[in-house]
Amino acid sequence: MTTSSYPASPVFYRKLTRRYPSIARGEGCYLIGDDGRRYLDACGGAFVANLGHGVAEVADALGAQARRLGYVNGTMFTHGPVEELAGEIARLCPGDLDLVYPLASGSEAVEAALKLARQYWVEAGFPDKRKIVALSPGYHGNTLLALSASARQHYRSFLGGWLVPVTHVQAPYPYRCECGGRPPHCVSCTGELVEAAIQREGPETVAAFIGEPVGGSSSGASVPQPDYWRRVREICSRHRVLLIADEVLTGAGRTGTWSALEPYGIVPDLMTLGKGIAGGYVPLSAVVAPRRLVDVLGRGSGGLLHAQTFSHHPTLCAAGVATLRYLRDHRLVDRCATHGAIFHRHLTALRELPFVGDVRGRGLLAGIEFVADKETRSPFPRSVRFAEKFAETALDTGLVVWPNVGQVDGTSGDLAMLAPPFIITEDEIDRIVRLFGQALLATVEQIGAHP
Repeated sequence: MTTSSYPASPVFYRKLTRRYPSIARGEGCYLIGDDGRRYLDACGGAFVANLGHGVAEVADALGAQARRLGYVNGTMFTHGPVEELAGEIARLCPGDLDLVYPLASGSEAVEAALKLARQYWVEAGFPDKRKIVALSPGYHGNTLLALSASARQHYRSFLGGWLVPVTHVQAPYPYRCECGGRPPHCVSCTGELVEAAIQREGPETVAAFIGEPVGGSSSGASVPQPDYWRRVREICSRHRVLLIADEVLTGAGRTGTWSALEPYGIVPDLMTLGKGIAGGYVPLSAVVAPRRLVDVLGRGSGGLLHAQTFSHHPTLCAAGVATLRYLRDHRLVDRCATHGAIFHRHLTALRELPFVGDVRGRGLLAGIEFVADKETRSPFPRSVRFAEKFAETALDTGLVVWPNVGQVDGTSGDLAMLAPPFIITEDEIDRIVRLFGQALLATVEQIGAHP
């Protein structure tokens, strides 16, 4: 297989210390190298490829729109695809979330949502409401405001001087919290820490609280206890703090319902979407807002202060429309729910493997947490780089997973994330489990560890 790497290639790669295999095409749940080698894409790339690879309907819609109209300025014109996309998303979102602002990445969507929260309060006559409360572990993107809201210590080590202050509270994390997710629940699992942070900062100064309804890569698909988000919704409403649900990763059906908040029966004030709303065929994201917030801007400044050249983009929106209709026509969100149950039933076998501390998640989203000691749940030293070595070994076996680190204390902690396409079959799930086990045993042998 052809591989490329820095500095021989003119490409500025995301990682400068590894060789990149060359992928020629995708087919269903597989990526196929230019030498014909097949990789089972068990994480949908970056939690993106929910339809699977090679869906002609999306490619055809994208090409047809590009031939008709590739680009217009979103400040000057509207067009069919953006109107259709907004209508499709609004119909799927809960409650009064019915105005859709399309963008091109999850980071942009979070950045825009946080700016909208601040601009709303200023225009509503509450300029002191400027602070953000967020969860840790948590991740919301790589633009500077979104990164400020994230809890990624390895980014902060380099970029800390450019980030704005954000108040972080412990995320609900049953595997590592005091109560273990069982009643009586500890303060991190009840939402009490969120209220304490808002009261400490002063509710009159807090603009927004942002969190992922189900943990993303930073906490390894950690699922809060059922009352957590209902309690957070009540806290935010009582203190007049906007609740922002970051569903860039967990939305668009990934957890078995369109919104990961749906099982809790609550509606956030703002929602961000991305990744799965275009299936990876184009970069597309969105902020979804209620008219009660946007009307304040309409009566005042006249628009959101978040100009982006590629917002409301015709070809991106056309791909999004095709993706959402494909999800609907093939009932893939329902399939994610039913196959999610099968997926997690098969994944329980991984608990018996050495150094697997926990297996968790919802729908077709799972996190496998590795620990040096199962009894004490102590993590590997960061110098071992267990997650990274496992991911590379898995790739060698033909399995693509998503590694993540730092969930224990910002530095230590090793995870492997799984998020296969919604079209995954039970046989392919079996193959994921089998290859995962092979890769883990090979990694253990490689580092010379003993359970």
